[in-house]
This record gives sequence, C-alpha cells and structure tokens, in this order.
Amino acid sequence: MPSSTAPATSSRSSASGRARRRPRGEIAAYDFRRPIQLSREHSRMLQLALDGFAKQATTAFTSSLRSVCSVSLLTIDQQTYAEYVDSLDAPTYMTIVTSEELHAPGIVNLPMQATMTVVDHMLGGHGGPVQPIRSLTEIESSVVTGLIERLLADLGYSMGGILRLDAKVRGVEYSPQFAQVAAASDVMVVATFDLKIGATAHRMTLCLPFPSLLPHLVKAAAPAPVSDHERLQRERAADELHRQFHAVPVDVAVRLRPTKVSPATLAGLRTGDVLRLEHPSAAPLEVAVDDTTFAHATPGARGPRLAALIVGTPKEKA
Repeated sequence: MPSSTAPATSSRSSASGRARRRPRGEIAAYDFRRPIQLSREHSRMLQLALDGFAKQATTAFTSSLRSVCSVSLLTIDQQTYAEYVDSLDAPTYMTIVTSEELHAPGIVNLPMQATMTVVDHMLGGHGGPVQPIRSLTEIESSVVTGLIERLLADLGYSMGGILRLDAKVRGVEYSPQFAQVAAASDVMVVATFDLKIGATAHRMTLCLPFPSLLPHLVKAAAPAPVSDHERLQRERAADELHRQFHAVPVDVAVRLRPTKVSPATLAGLRTGDVLRLEHPSAAPLEVAVDDTTFAHATPGARGPRLAALIVGTPKEKA
C-alpha cells in the first residue's frame, strides 16, 4: 500500500476531532426524518466509559507491539448500519463480536494497513509505512485475534458501569458490504478512535447496536435505590410539611358581590349618598382567598364583633 494512505486516514481523524470539539454556538444539521435518540446524558456516559477504554487500549497496543502507540476517542455518533458500512474502506479487517447482554452483534474495525502493521510488529518486524494489503494467513489471523480479544476484555471492564459486556469474537470479514451484521436501516452507536502506531495515524471504530444498548443506558442513568433510612427521613419530612402547612395563616375576605358604577356616578358621590348594590338581600356572601371564592356565608354577629356563618361551598365545574 502506498504511504499516502496514512495521511489520508490522519486527515479524516483530524476532521472527526474537529467535529467533536465543535465551537459552542455553531449550527449543526438536523435530520427530521431520523430523530436523534441518543440523549446528551447517555452520550456523556458512553464518553466516560470509552475514554477509559482508549487508555487501556493504549497500554494493550504498546505492550503487544513493543512500540509507542496511543489510542484516543474522537467521536460518538448515531448512524444507520448502511451509513457505517459506507464509511469503511475496502478491504478492511472487520471483527464481528457477540455478547449475550446486547442480543445483537457488534463490530471492532481496523483498517488493513493498521492490521498489517500490527502483524509486522508482533511477528518481529519494524512496522514500516508500506504494508501488503491482502487477507491474513491463519497464523497472522490468530495473532491479531489475540490482540482483539484483549481489547474486548478491556472494553468489558470500561463498560462495567453501564452493562456487563462479555464480548466474544464470532468471525472476521474483509469486505464491509458482505458483513451481514444488521439491517441497513438499523441504528448503531459508532465510536471512532484515533490509533497512532509510531508516527502513523489510523482510524479504529467500535460499532454497537443502539436498540440493545439503550435499555442498559436508561437503567444506568436511573437514580440509585433509596435506602430504608433515607426513605424514613423523606416520610418524616413529608409528615412535618403536611402538619405545618395546615398552620400557615392566610387572609380571608367575606364580601358582597361586586357592583359596577360609571365613572361619573363614582365621581359625583357625596357624604350621605346612597348607592344601590347589585347583591340581592337573600344571596349569601362570598368567602374568598386571593380573589378565589371557596365558600359562601350569611352575615351575623358574635358579641360586639361582626361574623359570618359558612352555609356552603361552590360546586366544582365538571
């Protein structure tokens, strides 16, 4: 493979990195035909888990290849399976993995140049920039599978806060179009990593089925169960609030029905004038709080003070 492949891969990784660090306020495209289902909280949980996986993967590559390597998380996207397959180069080294917890296959993908560089290093070579692009032999495939299995173990450890992911290698496919992992329209969570082996950058991706991953994300984001002591404290607080609520004083008004007069009549009132009210003599008074009538009463007296006797409350409207 010509050495120009590495810079092209590096440019795609750099573009993905810029997309992840999009400046605040920049407008992003939204497809109304496919609403985004991966919430910000779930994305944050996955980012924390996969950042930890990237650190462990750095150790795995460095110790296995005996060369300076680094792995860093670039993006976490939601794509259809068809979109993900179209983004991969052909040929590629696509490892299909399965897990009982996800009930659907996932994918760990390495570009062929990165895969052949790994094989070269692990078999005693120097991992030069020019590598043959071909299918792996049985021995080479066994070497790479051992590294992938170590990465899957690190992934399971990093994802422990979300689900118990015990992923196993099911098979390898070199042509993305021939990998029957999911339907073209199935939604997948795709994590893109920047894999650097020496000075050469490659793009490594992890693809997991979103419908199988979502229940675990929802469960992991749910509040922690309340202890018996905390539940008892909440019950006591609720009882105290209920008891104190009934002791809070409020201003209550007992009033007649309102009477409307013209501005001229109001301006012409003098001492001794009599104003005819619109409140019938047989109608009860209104008992109100903050202009809300909640009862009716008849006027009366208790000793030297005026009083009101509650005679009924307004019926609620259906």
